[in-house]
Amino acid sequence: MAYKTLLTVVTDPKLLKSTINHASTVALAMDAHLDVLCFGVDRTQTGYYYAGANAMVLQETLSRATEDAKKLAEEAREQLDRSGCRWSLEEGVAQLADIGRHVAGRARFADLTILPKPYGGGHGVELEPVIEGAMFEGQCPVLVVPDDVVPESAPKRVVVGWNESAEALTAVRAALPLLKVADRVHVVVIDPPQHGPNRSDPGGQLSQFLARHGVKAEVDVLSKTLPKISDVMCRHVEDVDADMMVMGAYGHSRFREAILGGATRNMLENAKLPVFMAH
Repeated sequence: MAYKTLLTVVTDPKLLKSTINHASTVALAMDAHLDVLCFGVDRTQTGYYYAGANAMVLQETLSRATEDAKKLAEEAREQLDRSGCRWSLEEGVAQLADIGRHVAGRARFADLTILPKPYGGGHGVELEPVIEGAMFEGQCPVLVVPDDVVPESAPKRVVVGWNESAEALTAVRAALPLLKVADRVHVVVIDPPQHGPNRSDPGGQLSQFLARHGVKAEVDVLSKTLPKISDVMCRHVEDVDADMMVMGAYGHSRFREAILGGATRNMLENAKLPVFMAH
């Protein structure tokens, strides 16, 4: 399978250039079509205004979001014209509470969604529901890219976080087109179980599966020497000089992840390289 339809979503003018640079670079490398959604976000929430609130207030927020979408689309078209990839663009307004549904409707028919990192200074609250909309309702893998990472057409060294979960396997299968072109793939297993069928060869079956697809894979077994799994992964990413990470997303409920944190959230907060996720 190859990626033939890519999707990206732009909601913030500060992130527009880096987001489209990454998406168009991958589209060119994969000979894929890039669909771009430019959303002006109406951040008012139902219930925030008392009954009978001045309609002019509500109209003002809608008008501002419409103008934001128009400006984003104009800037995006200029950048896409220079990119050299095949593209199409759609602009519109979405309420914060509903933006995930809009993204999911387009992500259902995309092979990969490329989005900016949702956490960090100045990053809008809409970025998280955009990712979740694509990945959960849209059932599309997501490549989350930090703002300051130089776009690459294909990763050279990839780290795969492997814990034998369904989410991790889904992510690996979805990432195969990128894994096949990598120079080296590190399957990372942290504190493998002491009992079970794979105790003597942790990650062996996945490595064999990847090798049969032509992926140059090796297994790295690590101990949890830091408080969080994500800390161990981030350190190993630096040790092997990786330029992409693949992981399953949200093994726990999304509510628990949001309240208590988890490997997914921690990785997205701390990652300094593109993170490929699927659920």
